[in-house]
Amino acid sequence: MAKANSTQHGGDHYKTKTIQPWDYIIANDIPFMEGSAIKYLTRWRDKGGIEDLKKAQHFIDKLIEVETAKGVSDET
Repeated sequence: MAKANSTQHGGDHYKTKTIQPWDYIIANDIPFMEGSAIKYLTRWRDKGGIEDLKKAQHFIDKLIEVETAKGVSDET
């Protein structure tokens, strides 16, 4: 386990998880917008409740805007 994983600021909402969201994001080379949504989706039950779901949705909405502007379609 990495040294940073042994410390958590602002609660213990990730300590109960099998894998830390940042380790999952790094291991899978997930870009920022997607990783941010994953972070909020992972912790919503243990920390921010519906507000964390709204934050995840905000990142997903922005990702949809960005990808749509690039011409990415629903079929991709």
